[in-house]
Amino acid sequence: MQKNVSLEEAQKTLLDVAAPVNTSTVPLSYASGRVLGRDVIARCNTPAFEKSAMDGYAVIARDTLSASLSRPVALTVVEEIRAGIVAEKTVIPGTTIKVQTGASIPEGANAVIKYEDVDRQEDVIFIPMTLHPDENIVPVGEDVKQGDIVARRGTVITPPMVGVFAGLGMNRVPVFRKVKISISSTGDELLYPSQELQAGKIYNRTFFALAARCRELGTVPIDMGISPDEVEATSARIAYGLEISDIVITTGGVSAGDFDMVENSLLQTGARILLRGVAMKPGSPMVAAVKDDKIIIGLSGNPGAAMTNFELIVVPLIKTLIGLRQTLPPKFQGIMVDNYPKSSPQRRFLRARLLRKDGKDFVKLTGAQTNGVLMSMVDYNVLVDIPAGSGPVKFGQEISGFLVGNVDQV
Repeated sequence: MQKNVSLEEAQKTLLDVAAPVNTSTVPLSYASGRVLGRDVIARCNTPAFEKSAMDGYAVIARDTLSASLSRPVALTVVEEIRAGIVAEKTVIPGTTIKVQTGASIPEGANAVIKYEDVDRQEDVIFIPMTLHPDENIVPVGEDVKQGDIVARRGTVITPPMVGVFAGLGMNRVPVFRKVKISISSTGDELLYPSQELQAGKIYNRTFFALAARCRELGTVPIDMGISPDEVEATSARIAYGLEISDIVITTGGVSAGDFDMVENSLLQTGARILLRGVAMKPGSPMVAAVKDDKIIIGLSGNPGAAMTNFELIVVPLIKTLIGLRQTLPPKFQGIMVDNYPKSSPQRRFLRARLLRKDGKDFVKLTGAQTNGVLMSMVDYNVLVDIPAGSGPVKFGQEISGFLVGNVDQV
């Protein structure tokens, strides 16, 4: 067992024992937002045939070489087709076929002239301009060519990607199955929000914050309930969680107090402890173990600490399990527009918001930074990384850290 490891060591320890879950297929209509389970190679061209880019007339470009406003070329209309219909006749010199947008280019034709650019008199059109081969024709494979890799394993399926798959005739899509995450809260003081608040009790904020983040990641959180501060009860919940889910997360009971049960509960289930304690603030109380290739994470009961560990350590683990290619949180650099007066003997992470102005990135703290505070995470999108041994952070100082959560509103 490793003790008091760095953030990077904690990430590596867990990712080294993690592997993506197995794959299944889902109907095309339900694929958006899921993680693609294998590379998708185009089995056909999109479009599969040359088609008209507009309403007009399919012609042989060579027939229009001498066309001008003063001496338009006359062609005979031998057929009219709409999209979805293949012409029965072939375009030969001196003839044309009227086509709708999206219609297959008739055999023999190699250009299309706009409907508005011709003068039609009964079955004859007059063309006042020269056309070039392939003009106004959508080529075969303009969007996707047969054999192209259109999407890579481990990418999140987007609505446009669903449309691409539909164009390839895919009715079902291979995806990684949804990861199930059991969350067990430890603490005699905890209540559900539906219960009446009692003296000495608190509502269980940490569970609901973690469960909501799990859903945001596309996983299925399972409420394992509130466990009393007892080894046997906590052990039983962990054991059951291992049976029904891919990851087990506990909150509370991981510090050095007399009522901290999680580590002993893990040992009682037969789990092998991987690490205890991470050299960071908030979030130093943490334990991780593995049993039967499933990982158990013990987080602090304080929501600020638990959510920080979750974003920096547990989220990369979850992303690995659900098959994503990029798992570690991306880094950023910016300029502080606040002061943080405390020194940081230990590596510290500050909750803040990344703002962009005039091409530069600025960082503003979002509120109080203590372990039990959750409000400062409501509007944050970065964790500022303050190295161990640093003094106070000052206005205008260049800092770095990690992007977390949703950062689409920078």
